[in-house]
Amino acid sequence: MLKSYKELIVWQKSMDLVEALYCITALLPVSEKFGITSQMRRAAISIPSNIAEGQRRKGIVEFLQFLRIADGSAAELETQVLLVRRLYPLIDIHAVEVYLEEV
Repeated sequence: MLKSYKELIVWQKSMDLVEALYCITALLPVSEKFGITSQMRRAAISIPSNIAEGQRRKGIVEFLQFLRIADGSAAELETQVLLVRRLYPLIDIHAVEVYLEEV
């Protein structure tokens, strides 16, 4: 039995994803601060946040619902990563893509 959501590998990897994403979004133009940078950061943060909240709920049905929400946020982030790849091809987003695939 898990004592904490922090023991979940998916939570740990999603935290790594957030950290990598923050490094990447810092490279985006300042004009994107309130655009894609903000959207991507919110979507990324939502992943470990929902995993943690769901695990704390203690009920499997609720936990699964929060995992579905986290998965939806991952799909949202994946779309945004693909957009960054198109708009800013010189920015290397490979690390984020690897973490996103693992999560």
